[in-house]
Amino acid sequence: MAATATKKDISVADKLDALYQLQKIDSEIDRIRTIRGELPLEVQDLEDELSGLGTRIAKIQEEIKELETEIQDRKNATKDSELAISKYKEQQNNVRNNREFESLAKEIEFQELEIKLHDKKSKEAKFKLTSKKELLDEAKERLEFRQVDLNTKQSQLNEIVSETQKDEEKLIAQSEKAKKNIDERLLVAYDRLRENAKNGLAVVPVDRDACGGCFNKIPPQRQLDIQSKRKIIVCEHCGRVLVPTQEEQ
Repeated sequence: MAATATKKDISVADKLDALYQLQKIDSEIDRIRTIRGELPLEVQDLEDELSGLGTRIAKIQEEIKELETEIQDRKNATKDSELAISKYKEQQNNVRNNREFESLAKEIEFQELEIKLHDKKSKEAKFKLTSKKELLDEAKERLEFRQVDLNTKQSQLNEIVSETQKDEEKLIAQSEKAKKNIDERLLVAYDRLRENAKNGLAVVPVDRDACGGCFNKIPPQRQLDIQSKRKIIVCEHCGRVLVPTQEEQ
């Protein structure tokens, strides 16, 4: 009874077919992950933006609180100055000499200047307060708007994950099964090529007399060698494994 063929006994043509089949399976896995992969990034960006808006809103609210406190403090200080002026004017009625009268007059003048200063600073604070409240309203509006975006994107992501998870798991199982028909050395080279290629293509067909990966032209004689599938041939420009044009397989 003939012994079962080992990986070493498999022909080069079969190895190339197995490699290309593995590539098609892995490319489909890549496609699924690409579709899903864009949404998590968008969701993360929105979550970061919302976090930033939350921090900004909290800061503006704190600034508003400080301005309101300043306005109230200056209002209270103005009342204190007005009381002081009333007291000093009353004391002026009971002074014994001009020196005491002038001294009280200076105190009154000082308190009047304080009232003017508090009034000026209060107006400035009220102007800032109005501006801060406008900024707060804008930030809250944007937060609400972006929250709706996040909810939509998150819902889309959950839906895609739900729809593609089973397909991805099935394809991963197929990929692992396909790898069993390929020897270790080829698998290592295949994985290395996939890691270095932006599109994940390690095995590509000849397409319009050119490499299906980097699109550099392939000489006619080399194309004949590729079509014969008697040996594994790689693109001299990008290093990808080349297989015949698919219509000719």
